[in-house]
Amino acid sequence: MTAYLQNHFRYDTMNSWNWATSYACNLKIHKLGLSWDIESKLYDLLQCQEFFDAQRDLMDAFAHDHQFRWQVGMNGRSGGYLVLYEGGIKPTGHLSYCRHCYQRNFKSVAESGNVCGKCGKPERVDFVIPPMQTFTYPGRGIDMDEDFDEWSLSELRDRVRLVQELDALADRMVELGIQMAKDYSVMEVEISVPQTQKVLVANR
Repeated sequence: MTAYLQNHFRYDTMNSWNWATSYACNLKIHKLGLSWDIESKLYDLLQCQEFFDAQRDLMDAFAHDHQFRWQVGMNGRSGGYLVLYEGGIKPTGHLSYCRHCYQRNFKSVAESGNVCGKCGKPERVDFVIPPMQTFTYPGRGIDMDEDFDEWSLSELRDRVRLVQELDALADRMVELGIQMAKDYSVMEVEISVPQTQKVLVANR
């Protein structure tokens, strides 16, 4: 177990200058050993937001399964490295919201009344359960200079299990990419985007 952790691939958690590294997986397309056809399609998929949304779902599920204490993100100049991060979850600080426009407020209805400061409607109510937000420590390294000989057997097992789950996530992300490359083709389509403009209207 100690050898597995010590020899696992690592990468920067921010930039190389901050010297912080963590457990990571190299997901650069040309390093995956795939066929030229799949590689080419994967490069095309990188131009589509749907591809990143599907991969993000897997990454979010990992964080949720670990109560957000452990999260993952993509790092590197081209975003080719899956990196393990430490983080957590905390209240956003919002105490109320408007049922009409959904504007959030840092004060309760008891403190400032139920009239929304954005839309002016008397629709503000307090949150029953305060909303939460996730956070990460991108500059914090994980096990960079650890002496695993001082760890207990249970601590080693827990860390090995965590890093194995990181490796398994990387495998699922590659498998999903391959499946999407087989099931979809990237096409260019023209999309009309509505715009709001001010125009002159004659007075009646």
